[in-house]
Amino acid sequence: MRVAGLLLAAGAGRRFGSPKALVPLHGKLFVDSAAELLRAAGCDPVVVVLGAQAAEVRRQATLQGVTVVDNPHWDTGMGSSLRTGLHAVGTADAVVVLPVDTPGVTVEALHRLMALAEPKVLARATYDGEIGHPVLIGSDHFAGVVASAAGDQGARDYLQANTVRHVDCADVADGADVDRPEDLRRRTGGA
Repeated sequence: MRVAGLLLAAGAGRRFGSPKALVPLHGKLFVDSAAELLRAAGCDPVVVVLGAQAAEVRRQATLQGVTVVDNPHWDTGMGSSLRTGLHAVGTADAVVVLPVDTPGVTVEALHRLMALAEPKVLARATYDGEIGHPVLIGSDHFAGVVASAAGDQGARDYLQANTVRHVDCADVADGADVDRPEDLRRRTGGA
């Protein structure tokens, strides 16, 4: 099974105060760490969707071994980035979708979802019963996700309308989003 990786890194990070793609953690930008994570898990291809300050992200980030695409409509929300990314993935049996602001996701969590990969699958990681990321979308669902992805909902409406396998990843990863600077400070032990 060929599993692509799709990294959503186009947002302006309004609550954070800057695009989260450019946030440094442990000496690397979020966008580079997440792209490397998808590559390390064996995703092929890895597509990175940029939007807000795309030129600056390209200037500062490494982004090696990945396909970088721009979402010209990034300011309409995650849905347009998901559509842009799925179009760029090309032929794959499934895609793992990861937002750039989930630095606690691990290769082990990705592998748990990727083990389920096949065209008919829909699966998502859960953490202590709470749904989170990554999300695995089989190729049979690409058109439906593209048709329904709008605003900041991403694939949420499509996933709610279909049967989704929940995969507990709490023992191998942390699915918490970093939405505000204080979320990052908690993660790094800062005040």
